[in-house]
Amino acid sequence: MTSIGGAEMVDWNLAVATATRLVRPGPEVSRDEARAVVAELRRHARTSERHVREFTRMMPEGVAVPDTPVLVVDRAGWVKANVAGFRELLGPLLGRMQDRRSNSPGGAVFGAVGGKVTGVELGMLLSFLASRVLGQYETFAPAGGDLPGSAAGGGRLLLVAPNIVQVERELDVRPHDFRLWVCLHEETHRTQFSAVPWLRDHLEGEIQTFLGATEMDPATILERLREAAQSFVGGRPDTEHGDEGRSLVDLIQTPEQREVLGRLTAVMSLLEGHADFVMDGVGPEVVPSVTEIREKFQQRRASGAGRLDAALRKLLGLDAKLRQYRDGERFVRAVVGQVGMDGFNRVWTSPNTLPTKAEIASPADWVARVHRKGSEQSEGE
Repeated sequence: MTSIGGAEMVDWNLAVATATRLVRPGPEVSRDEARAVVAELRRHARTSERHVREFTRMMPEGVAVPDTPVLVVDRAGWVKANVAGFRELLGPLLGRMQDRRSNSPGGAVFGAVGGKVTGVELGMLLSFLASRVLGQYETFAPAGGDLPGSAAGGGRLLLVAPNIVQVERELDVRPHDFRLWVCLHEETHRTQFSAVPWLRDHLEGEIQTFLGATEMDPATILERLREAAQSFVGGRPDTEHGDEGRSLVDLIQTPEQREVLGRLTAVMSLLEGHADFVMDGVGPEVVPSVTEIREKFQQRRASGAGRLDAALRKLLGLDAKLRQYRDGERFVRAVVGQVGMDGFNRVWTSPNTLPTKAEIASPADWVARVHRKGSEQSEGE
């Protein structure tokens, strides 16, 4: 990474060390039980592939799935994988910030201190998230060390075993059913990116556009981050600076970024909502207790876990993430209800057929735009 005098913009190793030191221990399991959980999750990941492909009809029969590894990890493993992904994705932005810092007075001093501070802050955030994520399709996953990636540059599927076990115990649901249900959701994400070759590059392009509009002064960014954090951790009311209902991402973004974020929100709502729709659509045939699982899981999503948990969720924008699941699932369900699964799959044709943020809230507008245009083209031929 770019550096001045050996000091990086973010001390990534310190981020990993901080997160792994602070993360909560997982549920108690015996060594044999842990091995059984890992083996079952791997079996479910393989089984889910067939179920998802048959239900979504996104990939033609007989087409080989790209080489995207499935990794069953613990909380520390999830942290390491995500730090590697962040480092890959944020590289261009940090490089530009580094160049600017090198030309500013005191840049080297700021680098020595700022990289450590940012590493600790990132580690603290990851320690919070590491005990909550059940699974993740890591789209921008560099291969390396004990974290294999796709040889073709694709992603990798992470299943966080201790979190899955903890939640299935909290919900008091059948472990076999719950583990398969989780795998169906994550396998849908793998299918989305495997079946739609342009999706990864499009998403990365939007993210880089968003990052490119970031304020380039590192000191200003850190100051705004600290002010945002203090408004929650320090107990100040949200309305003190007119930031009620806004997340950390909202507080530090520029006006130019809001337009990009609107497009990103629409895409993520589509991807998450589609995964929820698929897991529930496949569920009744292969997950006998899917109705019970969905009801209890939705209650858990909505309730959170106390005041601090709610504050951190708001700070990190996780409440917005929950809305993406809900709004996206409604969009997919409505479109499939109107034009069927094949009609819905037109959404994957090109970036132009992705729904806008407004269309996520009004599925009929997407149907009118995409299917009317398709019909007009057919008539013209």
